[in-house]
Amino acid sequence: MARPSDYGDAWAEDYDEQFAELGAPDRCVEFLRGLAGGGPVLELAVGTGRVALPLRAKGVEVHGVDISEAMVRKLRAKPGGAGLPVTIGDMASVRLGRRYPLVYLVFNTIFILTTAAEQEACFRTAAEHLQPGGAFVIEAFVPDLRRFDAQGQRVEALDLEKGLTLDVARHDLAGQRISARRLILSESETRILPIELRYAWPSELDLMARLAGLRLRERWEGWAREPFTSASLRHVSVYETS
Repeated sequence: MARPSDYGDAWAEDYDEQFAELGAPDRCVEFLRGLAGGGPVLELAVGTGRVALPLRAKGVEVHGVDISEAMVRKLRAKPGGAGLPVTIGDMASVRLGRRYPLVYLVFNTIFILTTAAEQEACFRTAAEHLQPGGAFVIEAFVPDLRRFDAQGQRVEALDLEKGLTLDVARHDLAGQRISARRLILSESETRILPIELRYAWPSELDLMARLAGLRLRERWEGWAREPFTSASLRHVSVYETS
């Protein structure tokens, strides 16, 4: 079984480049800043600091947790990264001994925990680190099974200009699992980056939250607070202590 550290260690060198199309997380940062209270706040799976560093630049004290030392080294190399407190640990079980007004987990990262039990444990961990009235924010995709063919497979070309970048995926419906590889091909090298996910529906995440003593406060399609509808392909969900 793949571990969360496998993803971070394999992707660390390529992560920022491969997801450059996401652009600056300005709306995400403003959304989170509005929930931060007096801070500090905690980012689970802080990674290379794509969100944590600009949020910190806005005056919010950010603490991070990540299981991948390779990812954290990339964060440390960025401006402001050396001073951001990061604990190396598993976001499903880490215990920091303090509470925060805001804990957040962005960009589908809840799904790299590849069992329902691990995902439930992550909700409990978040709840244990929240102050009374605090918020736990998750950003995740809404599963869209139409992306896979009848055999549960999918191939997508992402880049044809600087070489060839392909996502190749296999879907296990019963296990709610996606096993994928990103193939980056050029004249000089070939790289294969692993992706192992266990997805969950928003209603399933809501149940995990309730089991952890949290309740859904609000749900949006995106960081600009677009309405969440049956056609939405992603969601930003805000849970609070009950």
